[in-house]
Amino acid sequence: MKRATDCLVAFLALVLLAPVLAVVAVAIWLGDGKNPLFLARRVARGGGEFRMVKFRTMILDAWKSGVNSTAVGDARITRIGSWLRKNKLDELPQLWNVLVGDMSLVGPRPQVRTEVELYTEEEARMLAVRPGITDLASIVFADEGEILAGSTDPDLDYQWMIRPWKSRLILLYLENQSWTRDLHIVGITLLAALSRRRALRALALLLEACGASEKLQVVATRQVPLEPALPPGVGIFQKEARANG
Repeated sequence: MKRATDCLVAFLALVLLAPVLAVVAVAIWLGDGKNPLFLARRVARGGGEFRMVKFRTMILDAWKSGVNSTAVGDARITRIGSWLRKNKLDELPQLWNVLVGDMSLVGPRPQVRTEVELYTEEEARMLAVRPGITDLASIVFADEGEILAGSTDPDLDYQWMIRPWKSRLILLYLENQSWTRDLHIVGITLLAALSRRRALRALALLLEACGASEKLQVVATRQVPLEPALPPGVGIFQKEARANG
């Protein structure tokens, strides 16, 4: 059911959005005369690799800098790239990855190999499913760039401030995944494009239904400022992770 839905929705979306995709591609090309698409190497389900397609939002070969996390104001981001990122339009080409089976509509966001190599044993469970275009963590941390804005080391701050909570949200999804829950997450993702506040309220109800801990609910609904934490499976989180299955 999940795979059939992925194929149907991805195909219809690609057909309906073809004019938008063409306009965006031309706009990027007019900006610097370079390829509007970026093929990013990402870790696939099971630990393999695939090429994730997205609109290029940075200068050519920006990946060679070795910095994986991107903050608002990053000098590598182009003018139109900033606008595409803000409106999440740079992710639209990933519908092709969904259609061919590399990705799913709902699942953990694809990661680079260096990030996956840092996974704890608990986090490694996230590789059991296809990576996706959206998930619980994507909704909560849609403002990741703003969180890392002004950071002198965005990769390090990502590891302490964002990764631990993202991973816990993904693991919660794995423990509660279903076809109807995927539809719910897609619905909240679309709602977020209209009102982030309403989307987070809807997300809070979903997290409660999934049995999320009170602390995770507070963090996920962004009721308090983010604080550094350890990833699932490390130190004080190991006992809680086991208790939650």
